[in-house]
Amino acid sequence: MTESDETVAGRPLRGGAGSSRGRRLRLAALLLLLVVVVVAVIRVVASVGPPTREQLRERAGLTGKQTLYIGVKDDQPGISQQLENGAFEGFDIEIAYMIAEDLGFDAPRVTFLAIESEDRARRQARTADGSFVTVDLVVASYSITEQRRQQGVIFSAPYLETEQSVITLDSYDGEVTSLRDLAGKRVCTLATSTSEQNLEQLDAVAHGRNRISQCVQELHDGKVDAVTTDAAILAGFVGPRPAGELPPRNKLERVKKLRHWDIGADSSELYGVNTGPNRALRDLVNLSLQESADGPDGDRWRAAFDRYLRSEQQYNNPQQVAVDRQPEPGLEDRVEVRQWPWERFALPTPHRPRPAPATGVARVRVRRSSGC
Repeated sequence: MTESDETVAGRPLRGGAGSSRGRRLRLAALLLLLVVVVVAVIRVVASVGPPTREQLRERAGLTGKQTLYIGVKDDQPGISQQLENGAFEGFDIEIAYMIAEDLGFDAPRVTFLAIESEDRARRQARTADGSFVTVDLVVASYSITEQRRQQGVIFSAPYLETEQSVITLDSYDGEVTSLRDLAGKRVCTLATSTSEQNLEQLDAVAHGRNRISQCVQELHDGKVDAVTTDAAILAGFVGPRPAGELPPRNKLERVKKLRHWDIGADSSELYGVNTGPNRALRDLVNLSLQESADGPDGDRWRAAFDRYLRSEQQYNNPQQVAVDRQPEPGLEDRVEVRQWPWERFALPTPHRPRPAPATGVARVRVRRSSGC
């Protein structure tokens, strides 16, 4: 049997022109199929998958927004305090800056407004002209409680864990190892807070005030025997103010040495952000806290803790000021956003630049407080 130039026993010779064209056609068909599959997957994910960060910003009403208004306390050294020049400083302020940056607002576009405790649930703060405005977020040593949730407050995941404690003058005659030791004593705390209710149950003479700084001033003046609230709040009143820093706007007078007592509280106070009813805004805040707790962005949380809370520990022993790790978000607070693989390299999570001094508005009137 003879063989032709193109075949051997009826089969095409390898490397022929027909075989090459066939491979090219098969490769083109495979590439086209891959493109169709990728496009289909993208369309499915885009329609039924989690939203992107930008979609959450749109739903939260942040797209095109020029200023983020945040309600904060103005009389809690170490947590949130307004300075003589109108700026704010403290752990809550740094957490607020961190969240604001992740929402797309750098420091010059953040405005802090002093907020009363009783106004935190409504997110109402007063401006310089005396009018009330609804702030976007409340970051104001606001403890997450079931009662507040039932009343309609929408909290983020927790960002700080502390506990209840007591301070007295260093010259106090006696020991305070539990709230029971305050029976019959004059004790000041924030009005209508859980601390006030606990004191009344223990037969202490509970004295509620609108602001914790008022309680501490009465302690220095000898009008009360002790002050009780969260340890993270009280700690800032115990140690000296760092040298070289601007004085606070609301100065205490006739200051005496204080002592911080560990009362063996077995429950934790977890601070959260009141984000209001917008679910997308809550998700964005939780996403910021989640990325801080899980990834390298936690350096920002640790830097804030070290500067404002860890630095106070030496003056407050044996009472722990606050837990030195960021609380882990619960499953209900976890947020998933859509991010394509190439975005993880092209769009890394930004880091907040060094903040410019933020100018805020001092509180104009005293109102009844609802506690920490």
